[in-house]
Amino acid sequence: MDDVLELVDLVADSELEGVFVWLLRLVGLVAVVAGLGLWLLTDMGILVLPLILIVVGIALLVVPSVLLSIAELFG
Repeated sequence: MDDVLELVDLVADSELEGVFVWLLRLVGLVAVVAGLGLWLLTDMGILVLPLILIVVGIALLVVPSVLLSIAELFG
Protein backbone atom coordinates (compact mmCIF):
# COMPACT_ATOMS: atom_id res chain seq x y z
CA MET A 1 0.00 0.00 0.00
CA ASP A 2 2.91 2.34 0.71
CA ASP A 3 4.23 1.81 -2.81
CA VAL A 4 0.88 2.78 -4.29
CA LEU A 5 0.72 5.93 -2.17
CA GLU A 6 4.29 6.82 -3.15
CA LEU A 7 3.39 6.41 -6.82
CA VAL A 8 0.26 8.51 -6.37
CA ASP A 9 2.28 11.13 -4.48
CA LEU A 10 4.79 11.22 -7.34
CA VAL A 11 1.98 11.73 -9.85
CA ALA A 12 0.41 14.40 -7.61
CA ASP A 13 3.74 16.26 -7.40
CA SER A 14 4.14 16.26 -11.15
CA GLU A 15 1.83 18.37 -13.21
CA LEU A 16 0.31 15.36 -14.95
CA GLU A 17 -2.20 14.41 -12.26
CA GLY A 18 -5.18 15.60 -14.29
CA VAL A 19 -4.06 13.60 -17.32
CA PHE A 20 -3.43 10.53 -15.15
CA VAL A 21 -6.86 10.75 -13.51
CA TRP A 22 -8.70 11.21 -16.80
CA LEU A 23 -6.76 8.37 -18.43
CA LEU A 24 -7.79 5.99 -15.64
CA ARG A 25 -11.37 7.25 -15.82
CA LEU A 26 -11.40 6.62 -19.57
CA VAL A 27 -10.12 3.07 -19.06
CA GLY A 28 -12.79 2.58 -16.38
CA LEU A 29 -15.52 3.83 -18.68
CA VAL A 30 -14.37 1.49 -21.45
CA ALA A 31 -14.38 -1.42 -18.98
CA VAL A 32 -17.93 -0.60 -17.84
CA VAL A 33 -19.19 -0.33 -21.42
CA ALA A 34 -17.44 -3.59 -22.35
CA GLY A 35 -18.96 -5.35 -19.34
CA LEU A 36 -22.43 -4.06 -20.15
CA GLY A 37 -21.97 -5.04 -23.79
CA LEU A 38 -20.94 -8.57 -22.85
CA TRP A 39 -23.84 -8.84 -20.45
CA LEU A 40 -26.56 -7.44 -22.69
CA LEU A 41 -25.48 -8.31 -26.23
CA THR A 42 -24.07 -11.82 -25.92
CA ASP A 43 -25.54 -15.12 -24.89
CA MET A 44 -23.22 -15.80 -21.98
CA GLY A 45 -24.43 -18.24 -19.36
CA ILE A 46 -21.76 -17.23 -16.88
CA LEU A 47 -21.92 -13.58 -15.87
CA VAL A 48 -18.59 -13.51 -14.02
CA LEU A 49 -16.55 -11.72 -16.69
CA PRO A 50 -19.08 -8.93 -17.30
CA LEU A 51 -19.50 -8.47 -13.56
CA ILE A 52 -15.73 -8.22 -13.05
CA LEU A 53 -15.42 -5.71 -15.91
CA ILE A 54 -18.23 -3.55 -14.50
CA VAL A 55 -16.84 -3.59 -10.94
CA VAL A 56 -13.28 -2.82 -12.08
CA GLY A 57 -14.58 -0.08 -14.36
CA ILE A 58 -16.54 1.58 -11.55
CA ALA A 59 -13.53 1.30 -9.27
CA LEU A 60 -11.32 2.97 -11.89
CA LEU A 61 -13.87 5.77 -12.23
CA VAL A 62 -13.85 6.48 -8.47
CA VAL A 63 -10.46 5.47 -7.07
CA PRO A 64 -8.04 7.86 -8.86
CA SER A 65 -9.55 10.99 -7.35
CA VAL A 66 -9.76 9.35 -3.91
CA LEU A 67 -6.11 8.24 -4.07
CA LEU A 68 -4.95 11.70 -5.09
CA SER A 69 -6.96 13.24 -2.25
CA ILE A 70 -5.38 10.85 0.26
CA ALA A 71 -1.92 11.60 -1.13
CA GLU A 72 -2.50 15.34 -0.74
CA LEU A 73 -3.70 14.88 2.86
CA PHE A 74 -0.70 12.81 3.97
CA GLY A 75 1.90 14.31 1.66
